Amino acid sequence: MYRRFATLRAEGRGGLITFLTAGDPDAATAAQLLAALPGAGADLIELGMPFTDPMADGPAIQASSLRALRAGQTVRRTLAMVSEFRRSDDQTPVILMGYYNPVYVYGVEAFVADARRAGVDGLIIVDLPPEEADELRLPAEAVGLDFIFLIAPTTDATRMPTVVAHARGFVYHVSIAGVTGTRSASLDDVERSVARIRTATDLPIAVGFGITTPEQAAAMARIGDAAVVGTALVKRVAEHLDAANQPMAGLVDAITTFVAQLAQGVRAGSRRESAA
Repeated sequence: MYRRFATLRAEGRGGLITFLTAGDPDAATAAQLLAALPGAGADLIELGMPFTDPMADGPAIQASSLRALRAGQTVRRTLAMVSEFRRSDDQTPVILMGYYNPVYVYGVEAFVADARRAGVDGLIIVDLPPEEADELRLPAEAVGLDFIFLIAPTTDATRMPTVVAHARGFVYHVSIAGVTGTRSASLDDVERSVARIRTATDLPIAVGFGITTPEQAAAMARIGDAAVVGTALVKRVAEHLDAANQPMAGLVDAITTFVAQLAQGVRAGSRRESAA
């Protein structure tokens, strides 16, 4: 993960992080999508672990989790997806994003070992605050997995050091107060928040929640170090399903075309000076 952000800095640009839910709408289609993301322009990949109660996510990602679960997706199958992806791509960082319950049920020690063996680079567990995270964070770090924490607009100067103290890889700035995909943050608000975060950590900052267009992705990647796009991609998956939630022709092409547009926006919108 550090190497990828170092490469982005050397290229003088921010990065594009894409999110899709593992197993949505089915295992085969999801694997095709995952394999296609780097070629379309994704610099890092967040892969959602489906959960029955994704409380930080808006309706679109909630629906994607339910589709994946109904299609039989499990944590073990998600790790197998990453392992298969690594057969053709050993460079693009993959971050598993989800909730603690499925990890706890799987078993913490077994999960981190299997995740690392599969080729996972980091974890975002949205319902584990720093004060409660050590039972997963410490075993994860022991096997070389970065543990990534969320910073909200409401995270004040008193709490900020607690949040970033044990963060690894990057910090994820949630640009709005609320769930994913409901609205977009103003650039002024994000600029102020990112400036505040930079006083507390030297880690790269990824900005997410509410980014729906290449222009927005470019702006957020310019302010932070990467833009995260999830709901807009998941919605496009849903738009290419039939009434039985089966994939229609053109689904993979629709997603990769949109990712390419986002990537082009991020690259064209960069105003950074190359460190090379």
